Amino acid sequence: MRDHTNERFRNTIGDGMEIRAVQSRADVEQFIELPYALYREDPNWVPPLRQDQRGQFDPRRNPMLEHCDRELFLLWKGKSVVGRIAAFVDTLAAEFWKDQIGLFGYFECSRDTEAARLLLASARDWLQRRGMRVMRGPWTFVSQEWGMVVEGFSPPPVVMAPYNPPFYNDHLTAFGLKKVKDLLCWAISAEEGYQIPARILNLTDAVQQRYGVRTRPLDLRRFDDEVKLIEQLSNASIIANWGYSPVTEAEVRQTARDLRPVIQPKAIIFAEDRNGRTVGFAIAIPDVNHLLRGLNGHLLPFGWLKLLVGIPRLKRYRMFALGVVPEYQGRAIDSLIYRALYETLFSRDLWMEINYVLEDNHAMINAIKKLDARPLRRYRVYQGEIG
Repeated sequence: MRDHTNERFRNTIGDGMEIRAVQSRADVEQFIELPYALYREDPNWVPPLRQDQRGQFDPRRNPMLEHCDRELFLLWKGKSVVGRIAAFVDTLAAEFWKDQIGLFGYFECSRDTEAARLLLASARDWLQRRGMRVMRGPWTFVSQEWGMVVEGFSPPPVVMAPYNPPFYNDHLTAFGLKKVKDLLCWAISAEEGYQIPARILNLTDAVQQRYGVRTRPLDLRRFDDEVKLIEQLSNASIIANWGYSPVTEAEVRQTARDLRPVIQPKAIIFAEDRNGRTVGFAIAIPDVNHLLRGLNGHLLPFGWLKLLVGIPRLKRYRMFALGVVPEYQGRAIDSLIYRALYETLFSRDLWMEINYVLEDNHAMINAIKKLDARPLRRYRVYQGEIG
């Protein structure tokens, strides 16, 4: 395990711009604050809570940092920060992938093409010095926050999902990075008249009868055990997915602690076969972003009250995860779980984004299409060789 190298990197460029590695708490605050300035006038950006952003870069609050060799860079122009980027090597991921793939993320910049090039070059050169042969991103220190929006910039992003202006993609392609994978999103809206198609109802009735599968919600009384079960199911069901890398128990526990104040037990569904074995699960997270608009990332003075009152009433969700163990895949268990989740959450104003489905996961895409969900958004992960 390697610690943060925190190199004393400084590179002065023409036009008064200078790249500096983050060295102090004040630098970290500058790093965190930049998006709040850049997106101030963007109606689709939802300012995340600053305390949550700080937690991503704090090893005491984010166990993923324990296995990440990392550096944060700021681009200065005079006394102002005009760009940022992170470069890191996730040692667990690189070992699992059996490849020298370095990561970059947290990219923010103006329309200045040269500024973007300087940031990306700083990340590339840092990764090259660590023996990486490929740079991939955008990637973050949070599970399931990958990629850059290339389609569907509106409506605003759901909770724990990235957002960027369209021209960021131009910056990455101008630097020579190319698409390596797209992730797709769909939406359903009861307010717009959505109903589960009759053919899905008939199919899942038959599946339930044939395999003796029943569904149940999360049991808060057994919260720690339920979290452990989700960890086991996740590793068993998505280990073959592109981009997957092992998640430590500490990371799972921390994510559970972070999400516990907002989760609704009925929005987490388990599927069990006739022998009582759990064979699948789904997690839908209330879309807290719907409540964060207008708070500018602050809980005080009244943001905490808005969340306290609003979260139990939320009818908007992000489908965060769904998995089925390998021996039950291809048996429409995923459709059965979708149905159970929809029926338990149904209200006249229910809205849900089903997101982060790999573009080549044809089985899941086919299942979602049969649900008559409408395409909503597309994220892209880029990659380029180093050297």
